[in-house]
Amino acid sequence: METGLAGKRVLVTGASGGIGSACARAFAAEGATVVVHYHQGRDRAEALAAELGGAPVVGADLTDEDDVEQLFDQAGRLDVCAAVAGAWPSGDVPVWELSLERWLATLAANLTASFLTARGFLRQLDSDGALILVGSTAGIFGEAGHADYAAAKSAILGGLLLSLKNEVVRKKLLARVNAVAPGWTESPMTRGHVSEEHVRRLSRTMALRKVAQPDDVAAQVVVLASPVLSGHVTGQVVTVAGGMEGRVLHE
Repeated sequence: METGLAGKRVLVTGASGGIGSACARAFAAEGATVVVHYHQGRDRAEALAAELGGAPVVGADLTDEDDVEQLFDQAGRLDVCAAVAGAWPSGDVPVWELSLERWLATLAANLTASFLTARGFLRQLDSDGALILVGSTAGIFGEAGHADYAAAKSAILGGLLLSLKNEVVRKKLLARVNAVAPGWTESPMTRGHVSEEHVRRLSRTMALRKVAQPDDVAAQVVVLASPVLSGHVTGQVVTVAGGMEGRVLHE
């Protein structure tokens, strides 16, 4: 089905990671020109860019205001931005043991990075484009031992998204902002946490008893970016989590 993304210029942040690289490939498959962003995974980003036929590659620390401004200067005029970059701290730490250092670092890597990315994209927007934010089911259901991550993702899926979808139309009347909320997904960030035993335990709250693949998330990002498939959809969160609920569905 035609998506209307052919010829569009798309920035994918965190494109050196699992979900980010899947998004970059998915957009390229629709005929878009993809700008590949990375922070620390330069080699992976350059390999992906070569795979996509020489896509532009830009490195930036998305928690650094100056770096983000340089990123958008180098990226050129954009129609779509998929703000995929984020970080999940793997250590299970309850709030009473959670350090302020980790709290601030997690909010910076997720919420602040999303804010700076959104701001940079919207400042240069001069088309009826689309911004897709990436949250997490942790921002919907919470995640014990990861209150910092859950709080950051909840803010992205709530106040930030719902404010941006009303603000973006001040720039362009048909511009849109949506979000995806992945659940457990096989990626470098979750390596070691989605073994067969982990999946059995985690999927007790899911109708579909499996974890997502990066392509599952990327497909929904592309759908939300498409002016054809989602031209009248804005301010929405698509959960990509196999029907996850906040209760046990299977023993």
